[in-house]
Amino acid sequence: MNDKTFKTITEHISNATHIPFEIKVTKPLSGGDINRAFLLQSDTQRYFVKLNRADLVDMFIAEFAGLNELAQTKTVKIPRPITFGQTEEASFLVLEYVELKRATSQSEKVFGQQLAQLHQQKQSYFGWQIDNTIGSTRQPNARSQDWVKFWREQRLGFQLQLAAKKGYGGQLQMLGEKLCERLDDFFTDYSPQPSLLHGDLWGGNAAMDIENNPVMFDPACYYGDRETDLAMTELFGGFGRDFYSAYNEVWQLDAGYKTRKTLYNLYHILNHVNLFGGGYASQAEQMMQKLLAA
Repeated sequence: MNDKTFKTITEHISNATHIPFEIKVTKPLSGGDINRAFLLQSDTQRYFVKLNRADLVDMFIAEFAGLNELAQTKTVKIPRPITFGQTEEASFLVLEYVELKRATSQSEKVFGQQLAQLHQQKQSYFGWQIDNTIGSTRQPNARSQDWVKFWREQRLGFQLQLAAKKGYGGQLQMLGEKLCERLDDFFTDYSPQPSLLHGDLWGGNAAMDIENNPVMFDPACYYGDRETDLAMTELFGGFGRDFYSAYNEVWQLDAGYKTRKTLYNLYHILNHVNLFGGGYASQAEQMMQKLLAA
């Protein structure tokens, strides 16, 4: 990072908040595989800053829009988005700095209730106003009235095409093609409504603030089946029994969720194939075999 980038960020913060901002402390922060993160601090203000390559500014534009849309629901607490921008060296996103700590059983209970309330924010279509990213992978969000078609083409199909370009063919593509042909079988007696989703709700993207309020961040928003958010909470762990009990008290999940959660988490595992490779391809194949058997 050079002084020019920090100067630009400082100017953007001052313009967005209408309060002069002068950096006194710059502290690198850990966590996350996609972006670099910093705490920028003046005598009276603190901001969380995410940085990436200059050509990835659209990723931050979409995240800024997603944070705003989530915040407007007044359900789960969201770090307030301040500004975004681009220099020759980097793109950046500036958020309110929220001091975080581990969730408790009580905050998880509140989070479950609030997430169910968030999911009750409806839309007339599946998708979103713009494409965004899942990790650093483009996530297409073209509007659709047909959820199964949306999931087949813009989620599983899109990830499978990326995987093929990266050299993952054979069994992965064969099973993926078969599964996409049979997607309707998972929705014979279930018709999801378009709910506002966080979109990337694993345990690392939620916590609690110092006042014990649940907080979530790093969204990949769109309108879709609420089960996709719940499924991802189970993919890498991090959420306790109180969270799920509280969610179901507000809005009971359909019995078919137990099967469909594997279908929905397959999307994220395919994305991990495309981002990280490794053993994720075998995991994706195992998930598809399980789904086809079901």
